[in-house]
Amino acid sequence: MQVSIESTGNLGRRVTFKVPSTDFNDKVGSRLREIARDARIKGFRPGKVPASVIDNRYGEQIRGEILDGMLREGFGKAVEGQDLRIAGNPRIVPNSDVAGEGELAYVADFELVPDFGTIEAGKLNVIRNTAEVTEEDIDRMVDNLRAQRQSWSPVLRAAKGGDLVDVEMSSEVDGQRMPPQGVESASTVLGSAQMLPALESGLEGLATGEEKDIEIAFPADWRIESLAGKTAKVHAKVTQVAEATLPEIDQAFIRSFGVRSGEMEQFRRDIRQNLERELKGALMYRLRREVGEALVTAYAGTELPPRLVQEEAQAMANADAEQARQNGAQVVEAAPGPYAEAARKRVLVGLLVGEIARQNKLSLDSNRLVETLRLIASTYEEPQQVIDLYRNDPQLMQGLQNRVMEEQVIDWIAGQAQHTEQAMSFQDAIRAE
Repeated sequence: MQVSIESTGNLGRRVTFKVPSTDFNDKVGSRLREIARDARIKGFRPGKVPASVIDNRYGEQIRGEILDGMLREGFGKAVEGQDLRIAGNPRIVPNSDVAGEGELAYVADFELVPDFGTIEAGKLNVIRNTAEVTEEDIDRMVDNLRAQRQSWSPVLRAAKGGDLVDVEMSSEVDGQRMPPQGVESASTVLGSAQMLPALESGLEGLATGEEKDIEIAFPADWRIESLAGKTAKVHAKVTQVAEATLPEIDQAFIRSFGVRSGEMEQFRRDIRQNLERELKGALMYRLRREVGEALVTAYAGTELPPRLVQEEAQAMANADAEQARQNGAQVVEAAPGPYAEAARKRVLVGLLVGEIARQNKLSLDSNRLVETLRLIASTYEEPQQVIDLYRNDPQLMQGLQNRVMEEQVIDWIAGQAQHTEQAMSFQDAIRAE
């Protein structure tokens, strides 16, 4: 395979591949013949399916797979020969202008990892949070589990905090009624923040059948665009007030959470195990953030691969737009602009973590990988099925390996860096920031 490389910028490179078309055609033909030997297609005997039928059914897919493999092979050889470290994935397009007779030519534009020099993790400063699960945390979780199984009973009194209130509403904004006809029905537990605080506080004190006009100032980022940043007069009518009744903590209650013995001691042990798993993830998230901020501060002026940053910003925008759509908002376009700075930081940290692993010859800890997989599987009813799923799915396993490797490097950096331990409660540790 013939390969040439040119520079397109400080971190940009371009590789031109020229592949003999006979190699491509031979590989496609060989693969199609392999399929023909075992193909079972209605109307034909096994091994007797005409080549034209096989080509029509499988040809496009096979050509794509063969071409992808040949390009990856050629690109890998080009990079290996030039001792280049690639950032992100290349963009590969055909280039018939440079293809000679009997050749297939493709051009790959790609970007390089910046030259960070020797990264001295010992000069970084990070805070390492510590926390533990207490008996009070377990008590709180038991209360939460009871609340999940609570039942509701209608009451003929004014609504108060903790009550479930059913309400019918209509709103008036800028002289327009919403909805144009009829009312909207909704339910909320007072004090749960399921609705805007002003609306919940306005419902407090109302009994079934009572009505009230409540003035609501909607925030500028409200999910319904027509209400965002505006003040509305909401007419609310309470159709039912119900109070909660918590279940007793008996053997039946405990068994409903998978504790076959129904014993409180085992129930609390299981809760502790789950909380400790949650805490471990929360502390790793905080450590990852601390290390990331330290790396960003130390390497803030580094030139980064522009396309890699753009792609990350677009991915972040797409993720938030999809989340907004799922929440009922209308999103016309996922614009990457507002995410540029966050994307730059994320790319910088990712490249630095990879470079630290390379410079210090850090490799994946297989024991840690197995333990992480077991922890993930333990949250499901059939753990072994989850383990088998990961082991039989290369993409899933690769994602898990990347996650574990990143955590290893983060731990290594924190161990090398100058760090201060900061104790905090379980509740503070798991609280999103």
